[in-house]
Amino acid sequence: MRTLSLSVLLTLMPAAIAFGQEHGAAGEAPAPLMALRFNLMLWTLVIFVFLYALLRWKAFPVILGAVERRERALEEAIASAKRDREEAQQLLEGQRQQLEGARDEAQKLIAEARGTAEKMRHDLLESTRLEQQAMLERARREIEMEKERAIAQLRKEAVDLAILGATKVIEQNLDSGKNRQLVESFLGSLAPMGAGTR
Repeated sequence: MRTLSLSVLLTLMPAAIAFGQEHGAAGEAPAPLMALRFNLMLWTLVIFVFLYALLRWKAFPVILGAVERRERALEEAIASAKRDREEAQQLLEGQRQQLEGARDEAQKLIAEARGTAEKMRHDLLESTRLEQQAMLERARREIEMEKERAIAQLRKEAVDLAILGATKVIEQNLDSGKNRQLVESFLGSLAPMGAGTR
């Protein structure tokens, strides 16, 4: 811009000086505006050609270089903005895909957690049921053992009572060990008959 204003100033200055000298030296009234002045035209043309050559040699390459650099810079900025926009679009798409992947993974984890919880619940119920059955079996066995102990105790007492009663009836003092064995064998022969009647 500075070079352009300098060139305009240099172009107009010689013409103004020449115009002033022509009118000032003659002392005459100014010529009409449309009158042809060949010497002024010649000097204006010479100065114009000289200044054009000077501007073409020095100013135009600088101005055109600056314009070309500016144009290249603008093209690079536009290309860079396009690349940045494409990268941002790709990043956005990548983020969307990651978000969808994370959402799918979360759904999968939730489904797995539900499945695991259901399996644990089922396992706990099965374990509780098995434990309950084991406890019932233990209780049945203990009841059966207690029942057998009670029967054995009753037999022993029955044997003792029978021996005591037999001793009283016979009124004879027999060996209590032999008597016990005799009564036990007798009661043992009665037990299968009693079991058959149940």
